[in-house]
Amino acid sequence: MIEKFEIKGVHSHVDDNLRKYVTRKIGRLDKYLPRHHRDSVHAIVELKEAKAKNKNRYTCEVTMHLPKENLNLHESTINMYAAVDIVEAKLKLKLKKYHDTHGSGKLARQLAARFRRRTPIQTDPSEA
Repeated sequence: MIEKFEIKGVHSHVDDNLRKYVTRKIGRLDKYLPRHHRDSVHAIVELKEAKAKNKNRYTCEVTMHLPKENLNLHESTINMYAAVDIVEAKLKLKLKKYHDTHGSGKLARQLAARFRRRTPIQTDPSEA
């Protein structure tokens, strides 16, 4: 669970059901982050309601402050729960990409070690 997690309602009231839903969906996305970055993540979720002519538009905007990057995502639909679902799916993809680029250096070290083992130093037997 993301420890620093804020939910704000702009021009709308965030009831308990919506707060629980957002916490369940977006608050649990820390499993897609590298382990050493999980403690320093700060997520801000803004739930907005815009009233236009004969329509209501709901927007879910998520800002995640990560150690080496900031992620900003937003989605507008006619239902607040659908906006949260779409933002969650987008955020999963972004976090997986972040994990691949900023994850532990273990993979890079393993590949470098494997490359060093496969290419031994060639010596010319005629020089000996």
